[in-house]
Amino acid sequence: MRTIVQISDLHFGRHDPDVVEALLAELRDPAPDLVVVSGDLTQRARRGEFRQARAFLDRITVPVVAIPGNHDVPLYDVARRFLRPLARFRRYVSAEPIPCYADAEIAVLGLNTARSLALKNGRVSVEQMDAIRLAFGRPPGARFRVLVTHHPLVATDDPGQEPVGRWRGALGAVAETGVRLLLSGHYHHAYVGSAAARFAAGGSILVVHAGTAVSRRTRRETNTYNRISIGTDRMLSLEVRAWSGGGSGGFATDRTASYRLLGDRWAPA
Repeated sequence: MRTIVQISDLHFGRHDPDVVEALLAELRDPAPDLVVVSGDLTQRARRGEFRQARAFLDRITVPVVAIPGNHDVPLYDVARRFLRPLARFRRYVSAEPIPCYADAEIAVLGLNTARSLALKNGRVSVEQMDAIRLAFGRPPGARFRVLVTHHPLVATDDPGQEPVGRWRGALGAVAETGVRLLLSGHYHHAYVGSAAARFAAGGSILVVHAGTAVSRRTRRETNTYNRISIGTDRMLSLEVRAWSGGGSGGFATDRTASYRLLGDRWAPA
């Protein structure tokens, strides 16, 4: 059994300090095996915001896989946006262009979908599709495989949601290499479901989007994060933890979902 906590869209610079402290407490007890940060650690990619994000990450005591989001690329500093878009992210958060984590049971790969030319939407490059194939290999191995992006490879039916650019090619690489779980953020809305409705081979791929963990920039729901348990019995359980207020409130279970991999398809359990 492995537990992954997925947090996303932190937006330091527009964050709620009370929610930050409550989240850090949740990450200590019970501690997961891995924390995944699926992008937008800052609001406007400023140095001070990255320092706040770094201070937050330094208080997490388990391994972390963190990737940038579109807000981690400077918006108003045009020269930096196009010449050194991720320089501050690499300095303060992670120098790894393709961060990864692996143990005896799981393998997790993070891909950057943020682009200087796109203010909001992202893209997966052909080189990144090759990186998926190289990292996970063919044929699929025994480890449970997870891919992390900021922009979703599979959008829900919600109006205004769009999948990342070149999503079909990316999903092809995902299906080829036996990736079973896609983690993403961007839309500040928690969601879980199979990719079957969007992609012919998508029945073997489970899609989990995270809400915004600590930002004041909430949309249709309060601050949330995901706690994901992956069993060796081909079971996956998701718990969405939602902010219920200060004082004795803190985070509480908002919803749960369980899936079992039957053959090569995910089914509700």
